[in-house]
Amino acid sequence: MSIQPLKILVTGDVAGKFDQLFNRVRNVNKKAGPFEMLLCVGDFFGVAASAQAEWKKYQDGEEKVPMPTYILGANKVEHLKFFAEPNGCEIAENVTFLGKKGTFTGTSGLQIAYMSGIEQEDAAIKEPHHFNKADVDALGMPLVSDSKFRGVDVLLTSQWPLGVAKYASPPDGINVEGLQSTGSASVSDLVLALRPRYHFAGMEGCFYERLPYRNHKVLAEGARHVTRFLALAKVGNKEKKKYLYAFNIIPMNKMEKEELVKQPQDVTECPYSWSERKQQEQQRPDMSNQYFFSTGQHGQGSGHRGRGRGHKRSHEGQRMPRKPPKPTGPCWFCLASPQVEKHLVVSVGTTTYLALAKGGLVSDHVLITPIGHYQSTVDLPQDVISELEQYKTALRKLFKSEGKTCVIFERNFRTQHLQIQVVPVKFDSMMVDIKDVFLEHAESHKLELNEIPRHSDLKQIVSVGAPYFYVELPNGDKLLHRVKKFFPLQFGREVLASSEILDMTERADWKACDVSKEEATDMTAVFREKFNKFDFNAADDDDED
Repeated sequence: MSIQPLKILVTGDVAGKFDQLFNRVRNVNKKAGPFEMLLCVGDFFGVAASAQAEWKKYQDGEEKVPMPTYILGANKVEHLKFFAEPNGCEIAENVTFLGKKGTFTGTSGLQIAYMSGIEQEDAAIKEPHHFNKADVDALGMPLVSDSKFRGVDVLLTSQWPLGVAKYASPPDGINVEGLQSTGSASVSDLVLALRPRYHFAGMEGCFYERLPYRNHKVLAEGARHVTRFLALAKVGNKEKKKYLYAFNIIPMNKMEKEELVKQPQDVTECPYSWSERKQQEQQRPDMSNQYFFSTGQHGQGSGHRGRGRGHKRSHEGQRMPRKPPKPTGPCWFCLASPQVEKHLVVSVGTTTYLALAKGGLVSDHVLITPIGHYQSTVDLPQDVISELEQYKTALRKLFKSEGKTCVIFERNFRTQHLQIQVVPVKFDSMMVDIKDVFLEHAESHKLELNEIPRHSDLKQIVSVGAPYFYVELPNGDKLLHRVKKFFPLQFGREVLASSEILDMTERADWKACDVSKEEATDMTAVFREKFNKFDFNAADDDDED
């Protein structure tokens, strides 16, 4: 059975002309649809009173947006007031602000990368609507460090990439001199790294469909897919330049390589080069090691990963790790708190500890949690994240030795202290696709649970303070739900307790699984004994003897 392509609409700067845009979208959808979504680049909002009045109708539900619509963030100071949540959120029914930067993968498998705002020009002044090279690196690094990464399906930026017209005819309305300074060098670097199949931008007031360009060097590298760049005009422009574009696409992960890398007859060389960026970075040698793309160290971490107790970090030339915030009231998980149930503690590291879950789904259900008071993974400094990952690795090794694997999840909603839940499942549970079970349960609750790249960093996708549910599956897949209003507090347990996985639906609520302190103490001692040979902290203590 052949895979049906997705039909997608993209628009340029809306600039507050919502009625005109959505009426046009309705007509196009009726004649040529149905379309999956509408993507918007450039300025979505307008500051005129008429524009704000139009938006209020959609915000209040008086008018309906005809299809799921995804927008980028502010490009101007005066538009910041429309984006109260920098991490992204639903701002009206069927209108979602994607966030400052990140990737979005729908249930179809289509992967969309995005960078909001404009490039920071003055190193001393960074406004909320600016992005800089560090933002570009934070978006690109988790993707390109995956050895299986081939590119993204779609890239959305408001700014053009600098030098896009090289090897191609220039766009109408922009002279050659102006073209040399039109766009962002950092966006060019991002495009080089992410290799999008389609790249859309706005802001320049013209329509420009560049000839496709190749992403490999002929004869020197194997063939890769081509990139098509399209700039879209402003909605309702007097010159009647094209502002709405429709295209069909099959997600990259569902295409055979032979079909994906086919080269059209009019393909050109890639117009971008790293060299300009490197020359710029050489003028700031004291900062160059902060930026992934400028160093060329693809996939290299901070260098501190995998250290347990007994190791000290050198802080020469570095900022000292920030101290965790203090809880606003009693906390059941801060290790120094009198409320913490210490009889459940299995292992204590430098910045995190491991404990048996109270009312666990199974006897080996454990929590990894920071010693200091942090609300979510997104809050954590790098040293805490590194040790947290060590605990995950140690637990996976333990469960593998017992013929098991594990599901790891976090709910950052109605909690005040981070708890990473680790639940072992038998390998025969893998006969069922655990991801499908999560997606089915999410659908039954009307939750949008999206797959994110395996090597993605939550900090690039979710901002501090934003509620979310996150799960890591045994095969390495990761799922994320951005909590908007409602979220079932026992969702993670509910899925794992289902008949398809652990088949213990009566244990979905932790309160139904609680045991006496004496029994919990005995269970902790049993788990501690078998975890001991995998505990990196115990290994460090042995080294010090």
